[in-house]
Amino acid sequence: MTKHFQNEIEILKKKILHLAAMVEENLQFAVESITEFDIDLADKVIKSDPVVDSLEVEVEEDCLKILALHQPVAADLRYVIAVLKINNDLERIADLAVNIAERTKTINRHSQVEIPFDLHEMLNIAVEMVKSSVDALVTNNTKKAYQVIGEDDKIDDLDANAFEVVQKQICIHAKYTEYYVSLLSVSRNLERISDHATNIAEDVIYMIDGEIVRHKTE
Repeated sequence: MTKHFQNEIEILKKKILHLAAMVEENLQFAVESITEFDIDLADKVIKSDPVVDSLEVEVEEDCLKILALHQPVAADLRYVIAVLKINNDLERIADLAVNIAERTKTINRHSQVEIPFDLHEMLNIAVEMVKSSVDALVTNNTKKAYQVIGEDDKIDDLDANAFEVVQKQICIHAKYTEYYVSLLSVSRNLERISDHATNIAEDVIYMIDGEIVRHKTE
């Protein structure tokens, strides 16, 4: 491995970790905007998205340049490929965090209406899955990555339950339809966030062990 190649890999590591930290923070802010009815925090998430998009493009370009110029092999090749895929999943999580933040205004207008399903548990699980998947990436920890994968079914079940409950509530309280649909949208976005966190965890395992576990965990 040449000195130039080592430097480019180190720069790539710093960029993907910086992106991961930004995305994790945006998701946390989006969650707080919902739970605290904080519209200003929601706007902060929405306005920061172009910065995330720009860094995601930069990381992708760096990965492609490394592949083209250095033609890495073995563990180095796995690392660059994993970063390329993780980069995309992080950007999608950021987009979904924006979707959640955008629902804050509608939910805020109906803050007196009870949330009919366990949204807070879904929020906590999704945030923890993203945090743990990023931690697994930072620390090269496959044990933590497998733990993330194991959490995915929980949020799937909660999302399915939310759909059933919301359907019933709309029939009973039609005047709150917009509110219930917004809550369901948050639930669906959290479920998709958990899927992307799972993807990151699977790519960390591939990066470290060279093992593709995607189909083994379905």
